[in-house]
Amino acid sequence: MKKNLFQNIDVLVIGSGGSGLTAALEAKKSNVNVLVVSKTYPTHSQTCQAQGGINASREESQEDIQSHINDTLKGSHGLGSLEATKIMCQNAPKTIKWLDTIGVPFSRDKENKIAQRKFGAASKIRTCYSSDYTGLKILHSLYDNCIKEEIDFLNEYQLLDLIKENNKIIGADFLCIKSSEVISIFAKTTILATGGYSNIYNKFTTNSHATTGDGVAAALRAGAKLSNMEMIQFHPTAMKGNNILISESARGEGGYLVNKDEKRFIDELKPRDEVARAIYSKQIKNEEVFLDLRHIGEEKIDAVMPQERRLAKEFMNIDITKELLPINPAAHYCMGGIKTNVSCETSLENLYACGECSQVGIHGANRLGGNSLQEIITFGKIAGVNAANKSKSIQNSQSILTKTHKSVKNYFTQDSTINFYEIKEDMGRAFFNNLGLFRNEEKIDSLIIQVNKWKKDLKNMGIRDKSQFYNKNLVEFIEFKNMLELGEAVLLGAKMRKESRGAHFRTDFPVEKESLCKNSTIYKNSDETLSILFEDIT
Repeated sequence: MKKNLFQNIDVLVIGSGGSGLTAALEAKKSNVNVLVVSKTYPTHSQTCQAQGGINASREESQEDIQSHINDTLKGSHGLGSLEATKIMCQNAPKTIKWLDTIGVPFSRDKENKIAQRKFGAASKIRTCYSSDYTGLKILHSLYDNCIKEEIDFLNEYQLLDLIKENNKIIGADFLCIKSSEVISIFAKTTILATGGYSNIYNKFTTNSHATTGDGVAAALRAGAKLSNMEMIQFHPTAMKGNNILISESARGEGGYLVNKDEKRFIDELKPRDEVARAIYSKQIKNEEVFLDLRHIGEEKIDAVMPQERRLAKEFMNIDITKELLPINPAAHYCMGGIKTNVSCETSLENLYACGECSQVGIHGANRLGGNSLQEIITFGKIAGVNAANKSKSIQNSQSILTKTHKSVKNYFTQDSTINFYEIKEDMGRAFFNNLGLFRNEEKIDSLIIQVNKWKKDLKNMGIRDKSQFYNKNLVEFIEFKNMLELGEAVLLGAKMRKESRGAHFRTDFPVEKESLCKNSTIYKNSDETLSILFEDIT
């Protein structure tokens, strides 16, 4: 590792999932200094959860590309940007070819072409896949190429805050998880690729424990605008009781959703929001729902869904070739995030965002399965190119002292009479019950009161482990504070969007309103309160 690692960084990439690694690779092509900083390790990122595939017209047919555009816009329920959607869909065939050239082992059909399957709400078969490990294979291939290009990595460093000077982002503060030391890394441009915030639904999400919205929260504190925070997708099929994801590939390959009498009750390939609500409607009446794959056959399951079979056996002792698999919906993907334009620029100068932490205008109110992987590659490339080009016109930033170092030090002496782990569990349950698949004013207001109480109680929460070495208690307390901050933003968006649109379904306002066919924008005021406005789609 270079001695000047923390100095004279041209492009600082925060997050090492698919979007961050793509951005790093693309920036490196411009012959600039690139550093990737990650809370975990690159191969641990949430990109692994994108099991089923990546959408693209296999042939560069204008008709097929237009159908991809149309399906994506329709799925967004009016909140998708035509410009952003065109960029993604038109570049999708090239994206697949590029991934193929860097070593992604796509599954092949009998003609040795990249295999495709149909996903929900798609008018055509367009989801390219690598068995049911697509995201994992893409991630590993990207990381291998980053190593090949000698890109620098700093792993196990948790983002604390962005460093701002004169409304420009000049770097970020990080916690070294190994030593509890706070370091400042200064950079000409910074790319946030830190993933979503689904862990506000703690224990009711398919996401890993590390997916806590750190980048989105840091951007909000720095003054960046967030968008569509209320739009959170619930995946229809997570294993009951543990919420381990069962990919949409299971339904794309012909799996059925059945009740206890083994009767199908919905078209399995309808949009995710509709399928998830149909399942949950039964479960709130204490009716079990199962995924039935038995008719697909053992040979095909082992060929196209080996991971699903292994997960069901390991975690529920169920053989999906012979038995029904109990499932339930779980929070899975955040359509909202840091507001960006199609150049991946945020509202703060020199700060870019891509991937699930961003809201560029693709998913709107309901993401189509297979579009997330396509988005992270397409806009990861754009973020990398633009951040690298911008860095060439910026002088090296001067080091400044930040308040973050002192605040982290204070955590070791802060009162901890209230156990934040108990609050974290209560929070996950409360968000799922009150701001889950069905919402209304009464439930939202009740949760707002509870969140405000938890915020007031923060002064009595802290860490009980005072060690400096790998202090997981410290890491999780910082994550909890981020989740609480973002939970407030999600609630504000949900309260003010008095309609039902895609994943945001309000029983007291059950229809879409033309007047609210707009993106919500949330920002922090100087007094730390949040404001919201609704802006036209661009």
